[in-house]
Parts: sequence; structure tokens; C-alpha cells
Amino acid sequence: MASKFGFGPEDSDEENPDKSENPAHSNNPGEPFGFSAPDMQALMAQFESMGINPQTIFSQMSQVSGILGFNPLTGKANSSGSLVPLETIREIGRQFIAAQSQLPVGTVDLTQSAAALDLADLWLNDATIFPALTRHPSAAWSRREWLDASVEGWQKLVEPLANGMAAALTSIVEQSNGVEQSNGVDEVDPTQSEANSALGSLPSMLPILRSVMGTLFATQLGNSVGALALSVTGSNDVALPLFKRFNAHLIPQNAIGWGEGLDIPEDEIRIFLALRESAAARLFAHTPWLSEYIYDAVSSYASGIRIDIQTMQEQAESAMNTGELDLNNPQSIQIAINQGLFTPEATPKQEAALARLEIALALIEGWIDQLTTQAAGERLPSYAALSETLRRRRATSAPTQQLFSSLFGLEVSPRKSRECAKFWSDVKAIGGMELCDGRWEDPALLPNTDEVSDAKKFLESTTVPDDLSGLI
Repeated sequence: MASKFGFGPEDSDEENPDKSENPAHSNNPGEPFGFSAPDMQALMAQFESMGINPQTIFSQMSQVSGILGFNPLTGKANSSGSLVPLETIREIGRQFIAAQSQLPVGTVDLTQSAAALDLADLWLNDATIFPALTRHPSAAWSRREWLDASVEGWQKLVEPLANGMAAALTSIVEQSNGVEQSNGVDEVDPTQSEANSALGSLPSMLPILRSVMGTLFATQLGNSVGALALSVTGSNDVALPLFKRFNAHLIPQNAIGWGEGLDIPEDEIRIFLALRESAAARLFAHTPWLSEYIYDAVSSYASGIRIDIQTMQEQAESAMNTGELDLNNPQSIQIAINQGLFTPEATPKQEAALARLEIALALIEGWIDQLTTQAAGERLPSYAALSETLRRRRATSAPTQQLFSSLFGLEVSPRKSRECAKFWSDVKAIGGMELCDGRWEDPALLPNTDEVSDAKKFLESTTVPDDLSGLI
């Protein structure tokens, strides 16, 4: 049996036939991952020279290992084979939910949710060309059911970002190692010899560093998705295409919580939320390219990640001087990461990817807003009050916005969503719902950030006239 963190004797060759071919396995039981005890001591000395207690790191990893039942340093139980372990996201998220109140879905919940979604579909049929979806047997989900169903989509969304950070880290390590090897003995600053020794051992420790990075991303995402599970009112409430197959589900516990403090009948609140849930489900189900478009934008952003060590050191020193960051406190480090303290500065390529992502998310929100307004504006007595409540909450404490802000430094402003809602309303006024919804056929038919302000001008610039004689 291997000891905790993989620093004990390795398994036998019979149990690990690929051991000799895998650089992560050492023939010397005292050299896990191919680095020796002196290498480890040098690295620990480097951590200590930065003011970091190495025991803090291993204590944090030990806690994660005990919670999840696998070793985050070796990653041997990561059956998904990804850098950001799916098991970690799911278990951290489940624990976050379990620490709060969690109510099961009852028969009354199922009946009320199904009735609200059926009525929503009936109203939406008059406002969109996207047909209603076949009703799922369960019209209501619990918080945990939403988490378990969506976690794979969240993992896929974040995986490119973690890979980009890992690639940037690998580049830094390789460059540092190359500089050390190219410098002559006489050129080395004696005060830096210990640091250089640690840097020289880092390439052999990259498997550990990558695994730790993946676990940190998974832990952050697990906590964030767990927090989302406490507030989302439906399976598609985050307005992101997270699932392989789309349908409409309400989350009764959160729907009731959303309406607390409002002097509005529960039935009307439930119908309002069902309208938004069904609208999002229809859009995602009938635009199969949308999921990959968003993932591609994230991947494009991630591929441009570069790490500026000097800037990060300056940020860390400033945060430590102000008390914002304590490197010996894992919770303090996690809070700093969640708040984007070490988010790398975006390159022009990344700025372009973020612009694509921002306008896509705003167009989704805007389309849902205009559709539900048309479908229920004159049918639901409290629609105006409910819409205003939604706008206020989205402007101040939208969990999805907070997640994207911490991961990408991206903030989709409520103003942008309102602009997109007006854009879709103007398009529908010009050409009806066929023209409006038909624009979702291909991303090339959608406006960019600068084009949403004038729907008529955009349509004229992208529509081929029926009579081409004037062009000859």
C-alpha cells in the first residue's frame, strides 16, 4: 500500500506494468515522481524563503485526500482523467449543500412545478418559433439533483482554463530551469543558490504541481457550484448550456426562497420562474452549436494565459502587507484566488475571446427577457414587479456573474443584458419571431458588442436582399 501523498514505497511491478515507462514512477522508492530527498528539501526551503509554511500545503492536501477518498498529489483515483477532477467538484459541492438546509422534492412540488411549466409552454408557443420540448418525467429537482446533473458541464467549462494555467506554469518552470543551466557558476548570486537549486528540481515535480493546481481549481469550482445550487430556481437558471440534453425543471426549495419577502402570490412567482426556465431550455435545445461556441471562447481565452511572476509577487506582497493574504492560512489563499487576486493580465487575444463570451451571455439573457415579456407581460398581473425584482438581484448578487468574474475577470453588466433584450425586441418588431429566432441558426448571424445598439442597421448589413438587380 502506498503511503499518503505517494512518498512511501511504490507498488510492485506486477501491479504497475507501465511503471518503467512512466516518468512519474521512480525505481527508487525514496524518489517519488523522480525527485530525490535533497530536491524536496530544496523546494521546501524555497517555500520557506517566500514565507510559506510547507506543512500548510501538505495539511491542506491531506484534508482534501481525507474528504474525497483519493490522493490529490498522485491523482490515482481521478477516474475522469482530466486535470480538474470531476469527483472533487461533485464532492465539494455536495458538502457545501449538505452544510445548508436541503429539502427533498415531494409530490406537491412535482405537481405544482409541472402545472407551472405546462402553462409557461402554452404561453411561450405564441411568442417563439422554437417548439416546446417533451416534458421530463420529473418537473422538479432538488438542489443536489441540479448539482449532480450540471457538474459535468461546469467541469468542461473550466477545464481549458486549468490547462492554460498549467501550461503557463510549465513554461515558467522550463524557462527558469533553462536559465539556471545556462548560467555559469561564477555568475550565480550566492544568495540565490538555494532558490536556483529548488528551481532546478521543479521540472521533475511538475506532475505534483499540476495535480495541486487542478485540485485547487476543482475545489474553487465545487464551492462556487455548491453556492449556486442554493439559489438557482431552475435547471437552466444560470443561462448557460451546461447539459447534453435540455429540459425544464424547477427547484422548488429555491423558488420559494426567491419569492420570500414579496407580496406576490406563490403561483404567480412559480409561473414567472417557469417561463424563464422553459424559454432557456427551448433556446439551448434548438441551438446545438451554442455550447461549443461558449466552450471555444473559454478555450481561446485559456490558450493565451501567461504568468508574470514579478507581477504576481508584487500582488502577493501588497496583499500580505495589507493583511488581505496570509500564506500560512489556506482559507485566506482560497479567498484571494476566488477574488481574482492572481488573475493574469489579459492579452489582446484574450480580450477578444472575453468580448465574444460576454456578448453571447448577454444575448442569451436578453432573448430570454424579451421572450418572457412578450409571452406573459399582459397575462401575469405581477410580471412588472417580478421583472424588476429579478433585475435588481441580477445587478447586485448574481452568483453566475461572481463565478465568471473570479475565473476570467469577466463581468456581464446588467446594462448589456438590457441592451440585448431591446435588440431582440426591435428585431421581432421589424421581422416577427421568425426573423428574431432565426438569428440563432448560426453565430455569424448574431451581432457583436458594437452592433446591438441599432437592430435595423445590423439587419440591413447582414441580410441579402431578395432582388439583387440593384447590385449588378
